[in-house]
Amino acid sequence: MKTKLLALALAGTGLFALPALGLAQNASGFFINGNIGQANLDKGAYNDDDTGYAANFGYRWAVAPNVLIGVEGGYADLGSFGPRSTYAGVDLGDARVKGWNIGANTHINLTDNWYVSGRAGYFRADVRGTYINSVQNSPGGEPLYVVTGVNDTGNKWYGGVGFGYDFNNNFSVGLNYDYYKANVRGLDFNPDLVSVSAEYRF
Repeated sequence: MKTKLLALALAGTGLFALPALGLAQNASGFFINGNIGQANLDKGAYNDDDTGYAANFGYRWAVAPNVLIGVEGGYADLGSFGPRSTYAGVDLGDARVKGWNIGANTHINLTDNWYVSGRAGYFRADVRGTYINSVQNSPGGEPLYVVTGVNDTGNKWYGGVGFGYDFNNNFSVGLNYDYYKANVRGLDFNPDLVSVSAEYRF
């Protein structure tokens, strides 16, 4: 799935080369948007999903009648994730990923109303979780997990693609896929978020 979404993002960048085809006359300006949906983490000792949300504020420049390119800054809370069932009884606790982001984005109209979008940048992640250092055998022969807890911040990246509908030059709704990379002191998390969004441009 992620490979297909990457291909979609790369194909979307190729649309910059297309001439304007009488599409909606987008104008430079500020925007604010919000997303809510399902976040998923399937990494290490964790495999779970939760409700996640994100919000961004930024500015886009009209580089063609159908193409806007901009910058954004915002915040994402990807929720809380439980450990895999195979670790039942092990004191792992829930994982949590949230943080601030800053990056670039684009909004490309394919018709007067339908658009595709892309975004990528820096993610300052606040990560809590546990990883298994080693497995030893107890005197009874049962596995004994040696775990390390982490609650810290780290610097990685995020990226996403989407498509949606512009009701006019000021308001749109969309469906999005965003991927967040969060590496902190031995934890290597990569939650994603499938969400619906609303955006207002002014």
